[in-house]
Amino acid sequence: MRQVLLLLGLGILLPLTLVTSTPSHAHEIKPAYLELKEVRSDVWEVLWKMPIKGGIPAPMEPTLPANCREQGERVSFEVTGARVYRWRLTCDDGIDGQPIVIAGLQHSMTDALVRIAGIDRPIQTVRLTPRQNSTIVDAAPATGAIAWSYFTLGVEHILFGIDHLLFVFALLLIVIGRRRLLATITAFTVAHSITLSAASLGLVQVPQAPVEAVIALSILLLAAEIVRAQFGRPGQTHRSPWLVAFGFGLLHGFGFAGALTEIGLPATDIPLALLSFNAGVEVGQLLFVAGVVCLGYLALGVAQRHRQLARLAAAYSIGSIAMFWTIERISAFYV
Repeated sequence: MRQVLLLLGLGILLPLTLVTSTPSHAHEIKPAYLELKEVRSDVWEVLWKMPIKGGIPAPMEPTLPANCREQGERVSFEVTGARVYRWRLTCDDGIDGQPIVIAGLQHSMTDALVRIAGIDRPIQTVRLTPRQNSTIVDAAPATGAIAWSYFTLGVEHILFGIDHLLFVFALLLIVIGRRRLLATITAFTVAHSITLSAASLGLVQVPQAPVEAVIALSILLLAAEIVRAQFGRPGQTHRSPWLVAFGFGLLHGFGFAGALTEIGLPATDIPLALLSFNAGVEVGQLLFVAGVVCLGYLALGVAQRHRQLARLAAAYSIGSIAMFWTIERISAFYV
């Protein structure tokens, strides 16, 4: 009886934990973005992008070097999910060795990307966090800073992208056998890497709202497949899981691309940033798969009938969550 309760708890609580421990929006990864671009000696163009959450801009403001003064007035406008400011600075004697602080970041739950592009010098890209909200302008920044910043953003995006995690979790409940699992995860990876790259580079443009709705629907369909199989009516997903994973992976790649667009890509380092973000997504995905597989071996080493009960509990939990998302995202079309 205890084993049954344990498996029921795993089947119901794991999907619900993924939902309740993360933001309600699957792609809530909107860091602030500060860019300083030198247009001529000691003259810098500033771009400051503040994320908007709940209709209110995040209470943050960059504190720039004390030897810099603003030229003219700031220009501001809104884009999807953010407010953007542009202005110019004149900095006497340069900004090397000077501090840049994002005031208010320490009281937020987001990060900030700082990009400094001077004339005839390497580009410096730094990721600031609530724990570390300042940096020093470096005349010779490390070449791997951009790669590391976007790699960690990719890892965070997949681990906080609960719709993608639920999709992968549903696949793990369907696929039996290590080889089939490897082929299925590989197909999903290849597919979403293709559309992530194509959309991020502007080769393909797909409206984000319908993509999010169909992603939720894809999770619902997998949940239904799990239930059908438990009642002796396996569908195409059980026969060719890699094919279904590839098809839906193309769709999920557009979801990843939407999040990356919100973050922004450095104009002169697009290939490196894109590759690093994609690598981070894959590492985060593999960490999740490894964790679920290990947990499964620990919790499901009991009779087969108990495993089936746990799969049903998980399928109904996943399906209920996915149905809620589908309705919510479709209704957002008309708001």
